[in-house]
Amino acid sequence: MRRVLSAAAVAILAVGLAACGADPLAEQYRAGDNKGFIAANGFQTQEIAPDQRGEAVDFAGTLDNGSPVSSADFAGQVLVVNFWYATCGPCIIEAPRLEQAFQTFEGQDVKFLGINTYDQPATALAFARDNGVSYPSAMAVGDAELKLAFAEKTPINATPTTLVLDRQGRVAARVIGELPEASILEAMVRTVLAESA
Repeated sequence: MRRVLSAAAVAILAVGLAACGADPLAEQYRAGDNKGFIAANGFQTQEIAPDQRGEAVDFAGTLDNGSPVSSADFAGQVLVVNFWYATCGPCIIEAPRLEQAFQTFEGQDVKFLGINTYDQPATALAFARDNGVSYPSAMAVGDAELKLAFAEKTPINATPTTLVLDRQGRVAARVIGELPEASILEAMVRTVLAESA
């Protein structure tokens, strides 16, 4: 009986280790290339090599000011997309850090777009004004297709989530959870920006 239990424990351990081996962030950690990071508070980042990226995100929606917006508006540019809503505590805290990163890339082939997942346009505009956010947001609360366009390409169930799309519109990097420092996002954007168009 003891041998059977020992064999079962070894089998469970082997399955558990195999499951860990399939985790891309764990693989990156073991490789020592610092492309992925998971903090104790749940914040995590991931950078995706160009040959590992999926299809381009094809989206369309309406901005907080009522104007239309689509992925075609950002063709050939690096796009930072931040999923947020006004009463999300981490979203409030990270707003100035995102704005700082936005200002860092002013005049370069980098655009920022918020995607508000919960609020009405007036609330989103008030949040932007009160928190000094100068880039626009698309409104997703009543737009399932906008949410689905991103959900098909990357997990966005945690708010806030920030994505960096490459010049081809593919997800090249992600930040899940509150962005602790603008410099983290800036480094990700610089990496993608340096890639050939």
